[in-house]
Amino acid sequence: MRLTKYITLYAMLLMMLPSRASHAQDNAGSTIYGSLSQFIETGLKNNYGLRIVRNEEKMAENNATLANAGYLPVISAKAGYDGSHYSSNATSRQDGSVTKSRNTLDHGFSAGINAEWTIFDGFKIQTNHKRLQELKQQSRTQTRIAIEDYVANLTAEYYNFIQQRIRMRNLRNAVKLSKERLRIVLERYTIGSASRLDLQQAQVDFNADSAQSLKQHEILATSRIKLYEMMAVKDMNSRIQVGDTTIALDQTLEFDTLLSSMLRNNSSIHISSHNRRMAELDYKTAMSRDFPYIKLNGGYNYSHDNYGGGTTKKRDNWGANFGVTMGITLFDGKRNSQRRNAQINIENTELASKQLEQSLRADLADLWQAYKNNLRLLALERENLITAQENHYIAHERYMLGDLPGIEMREAQQSLLNAEERILVAEYNTKLCEISLRQLSGSIMRYTERL
Repeated sequence: MRLTKYITLYAMLLMMLPSRASHAQDNAGSTIYGSLSQFIETGLKNNYGLRIVRNEEKMAENNATLANAGYLPVISAKAGYDGSHYSSNATSRQDGSVTKSRNTLDHGFSAGINAEWTIFDGFKIQTNHKRLQELKQQSRTQTRIAIEDYVANLTAEYYNFIQQRIRMRNLRNAVKLSKERLRIVLERYTIGSASRLDLQQAQVDFNADSAQSLKQHEILATSRIKLYEMMAVKDMNSRIQVGDTTIALDQTLEFDTLLSSMLRNNSSIHISSHNRRMAELDYKTAMSRDFPYIKLNGGYNYSHDNYGGGTTKKRDNWGANFGVTMGITLFDGKRNSQRRNAQINIENTELASKQLEQSLRADLADLWQAYKNNLRLLALERENLITAQENHYIAHERYMLGDLPGIEMREAQQSLLNAEERILVAEYNTKLCEISLRQLSGSIMRYTERL
């Protein structure tokens, strides 16, 4: 009876293998193929956040015009109608006679075109135009930052998916080994050479490995869905087939090259330069109040009036008007404070720029240290993996001969799985350092190249 029970339980466990469940789920939906560069290309085109940022850049470009800066005249056209209805009594000063007028209607129509053009405003117009151009360039840099952040995040998630897939493969292999061990123990238990405790322990280990594999399948699906979200793929049930099977590491990076590239190309440094120029333009705007302004104005108008009383029945007027207005602000209590604050703001932007550069240098040094340390750690873990593989092979041979207890076989198997896991973690951590170093140095777009 006990033998029948264990055979039945073993058969049920085989039916619950995660590899079969995973295969059934993976067959749902279409399949998306691509390398990292292809995924990035798709995401750069479809990602909603990037599309919003690009539209904001277009708005800044639309604002950078001569009209918004004040270079062009303001031309307006207007027309109007007005009238009055009244009665009056007019008394003569000479003889006191009274002239009466009743229900008199006066009305008229007017139309005209007028223009005003500021030709000089203390260089404020030129400063406004430079400000709009600077805002346009700043918006382009903000778009570049958004794209670089996106490429870095998508690249990290791409290699996270590869990491999770390799982990899935390792765990499935662990399930396969546990399944084989359970089969062997069951056969030995059948002929009486293994104890019930050995069989129960083999079942517990098989269940634990199966549960971990099922959990890993969920983690792998989460990473896949995250990639789809970043690329704006609507069919979340699609399968994904990436072009890489391993986490490829770039070990050709050099610190001095990265530092030089960072100081030239880092987007945050470019934003800091924009802020410095904007502060200088604010100072010039404050200084423009010390200069006079000159404005030209002119127009052409026509008017027609009908009179209900008096000697004139109607009147038509038409013609041009023109003039020049000059002025200067003699006193403005806010001028001095704004000028001093603008000067202080220039100094603050310079200090912020130096602070940013110092912070970036520190970040680069920290990431470089972590990058080199992870490379050394990875080399050590690869040596450990070879040893773990040899130990597992020896343990498996001894276990097949009945010369090794099941618990020690399990330890050798777990040691191999742990060695594989440590290598996987070291590879991914190294890749994250590499991605961050490239983003800091302004060379993150290298991942968009088709290799």
